[in-house]
Amino acid sequence: MQDNYILISPCKNEEAYIERTLQSILNQTIKPSQWVIVDDGSTDRSVEIIDTYRDRMPFIKVVSRDTKERRVGAGVIMAFNEGLAHVDVEDYQFLCKFDVDLDLPDSYFEVLLKRMDADPTLGTCSGKAYYMHPQTDARISELCGDEASVGMTKFYRRTCFEQIGGFVAEVGWDGYDCHRARWFGWRAMSWDDPEDLQFIHLRPMGSSQKSIFAGRVRHGKGQFHQGTHPLFFLISSVYRSVKQKPYVIGTAFSIYGYVKAYLSGEKRFGDRDMVRFVRSYQMRALRMGKGKAAEWAVQQRRKHLAEAPR
Repeated sequence: MQDNYILISPCKNEEAYIERTLQSILNQTIKPSQWVIVDDGSTDRSVEIIDTYRDRMPFIKVVSRDTKERRVGAGVIMAFNEGLAHVDVEDYQFLCKFDVDLDLPDSYFEVLLKRMDADPTLGTCSGKAYYMHPQTDARISELCGDEASVGMTKFYRRTCFEQIGGFVAEVGWDGYDCHRARWFGWRAMSWDDPEDLQFIHLRPMGSSQKSIFAGRVRHGKGQFHQGTHPLFFLISSVYRSVKQKPYVIGTAFSIYGYVKAYLSGEKRFGDRDMVRFVRSYQMRALRMGKGKAAEWAVQQRRKHLAEAPR
């Protein structure tokens, strides 16, 4: 089993969370070959905390990026790309865009590597994100479908990552990449194994800038960018409205973000063929479920690519 993987982590003012993340990586049964942490203009003690782990984790490399403002979506990927530019990617079989506000099970990356080894068509994968209820400490799911890897820990086979052209530097990048993977015949997966692959997102999804509501607006905007069909978006938003707080008002903010992007004339990420592919998958998902629809999409694209003239 190949196990040479690299982590690349944007980091800006993560003082409250980064030590638990550092400890999580230190405890991994298979540690990364290299961990590039991109300091994206931190003004707190983030880098100082990282420095206290350098002796125990010699595979850490800190890269400084001079920026005054973190732009959610675009800024995160720009920081990731800065880190990517500081490594020879061809030296590694796997890479992971990895956030520094996570608490992972000790065997997290070992299990992902084993699943990559078992399925050569698996292009990107992850576990499932949970956050802790502030009063009860109960785990609350962030509701990621099985047909996608989650944005805070995108584990990629390098060949797949190169084929999709990396991440787009805009809100919605973390869904579009899985559509692109399927476009090239790769599977995208995530699993909810309680012992090995459930991890804690120390900062709930969408709360990293301004508020949860601003995060929901970004979510709607990102769905528009990906090419999401309006009917699919509406139905999935209603589903989230009964599953994820803040319920109705959070959904309303997501819809607002989608409609605002449409009325503003913002561009989709893909061309017409790509948008058609995304929507075809989504309409089929409404009939048969996302998992079966994703597998259908992969098989259709693999057949098309095999038959295409070379």
